[in-house]
Amino acid sequence: MGDAFIRHIELLGYEKRFFPSQHYVYMFLVKWNDLSEKVVYRRFTEIYEFHKALKEMFPIESGDINIENRIIPHLPAPKWFDGQRSTQNRQGTLAEYCYTLVNLPHKISRCLHVVNFFKVRHDDMNPVTDSQIKKPEVFLLPKDSKKNLTDITGPIVLQTYRAIADYEKSSTSEMALKAGDMVDVVEKSENGWWFCQLKNKRGWVPAAYLEPLDGPDESEEQEPNYAGEAYVVQKSYTAVEEDELTLKEGDTIEVIHKLLDGWWVIRKDETTGYYPSMYLQKAGEVNTSVKSELRNRGAPPRRSTIRNVKSIHKQGRKQISQETYRRNSKKYIQNQRKIRGNSQSKANVIIEKNEPEDNKPKAQPAVPPRPSKDLILNRCTESTWRKIL
Repeated sequence: MGDAFIRHIELLGYEKRFFPSQHYVYMFLVKWNDLSEKVVYRRFTEIYEFHKALKEMFPIESGDINIENRIIPHLPAPKWFDGQRSTQNRQGTLAEYCYTLVNLPHKISRCLHVVNFFKVRHDDMNPVTDSQIKKPEVFLLPKDSKKNLTDITGPIVLQTYRAIADYEKSSTSEMALKAGDMVDVVEKSENGWWFCQLKNKRGWVPAAYLEPLDGPDESEEQEPNYAGEAYVVQKSYTAVEEDELTLKEGDTIEVIHKLLDGWWVIRKDETTGYYPSMYLQKAGEVNTSVKSELRNRGAPPRRSTIRNVKSIHKQGRKQISQETYRRNSKKYIQNQRKIRGNSQSKANVIIEKNEPEDNKPKAQPAVPPRPSKDLILNRCTESTWRKIL
C-alpha cells in the first residue's frame, strides 16, 4: 500500500493532568492514509522541539538561507512557565500550524520526522495515571469554533454513559466494551461513532451501545423536521431491516429526523426509512476527498440489532414508528400543497383586479325592449303611432 502518511490533523482541545505533577497536553485527531483515525496527546515543549528539528532538516523551506523562501509555519517558543491561560491562548496558532504542516510539499509533510512524531505511542492509549489522584480535566474546542480557533470551552465535565451490552471492536481505533462499563464521552460525532475513554483506554464506540444514566432518552436528540433538509447520497446502501431504505449513490433525499446513533430518518418521495448518516452529504456542499474516504468506514450498528441488552432503566427509549413518520410526513406535504394552491389562487385574483382597462372587452350597449301599444298611444304623436301601428 506504500508508506504511511498523514491526511489531516485536527486540534480537539487540551487536557489538564495531575500525574506525576500538574501539566497540560494537547489532544490531536490524526487521520492517516489507510483511513484510520488516532487521538494522540503531546506537550507543547515536545511540539516545539519537533518544530526546531524540522527547520534544521529543511533550512531553505524554513527561511534560514533566504527568509523569502520560508514555507514552514512559525511557532512561538514555550514560555518559562506554561499555565492554563497560555495553553488555551496558543490553540489558534497551533491549529493553524497543523493545517499548514500537512499541506506542505510531500517531501516535508510526509517525511519520517513528521510521521513518527504523530504516531500513536503507548502512553496515548494507556496514559500513566494514579487512582488516588483526580481524573484529568478536559477542555474541548467547540464545534462552531473552527472559524474562530481561539474560542474554548471549559473546564468540561465529560458526560458519563453506561454500556448496555458487550461490544467487540473491529479495528484498532475502536474500544471494546463490557455490559455495565461506565465511559466518559469526549466527542459525539453525528455519524454515530463516539470517542470515549474508559480508565486508561480510549477509542471509538457505537453510540447505540451506550445509554445515559439519568434516563433512557437522549436529552440532546432533535425533534423531527418534516419540512426536511436536502441531502445527496454519497454511498449506496442496501436495506437489511424492514424499516430501512435502499438507495443508490447520487440519489437526492430529505432528512426529516437526525438521531444520535447515526441512523437518520429520511424521505424519498413519500416513503420514509432509516439510512446511515455517514453516507449522506448536505446538498450544495463540496465533496472533499477526506469526506469521501471517511465514508469507506462501516456504518455503526443500530440498537435494534443489539442482542442481550442490559439496561438500568425500566422503561425503554422512546421511538417513533415509521408509520408515524410516514403519516406525519404525508400530512405536512398535503398541507404545503394546499398553502401553495391557495397562494396561487390569490395571486390570480390580484392579477385579474390589476388588469389594464385596455385589455378588458368593452361592454356592448343593451337593446331596449319594444314599448307596449298603450305606451305608444299615450306618449307618441298621432303621425308616429299611425306609422308604427
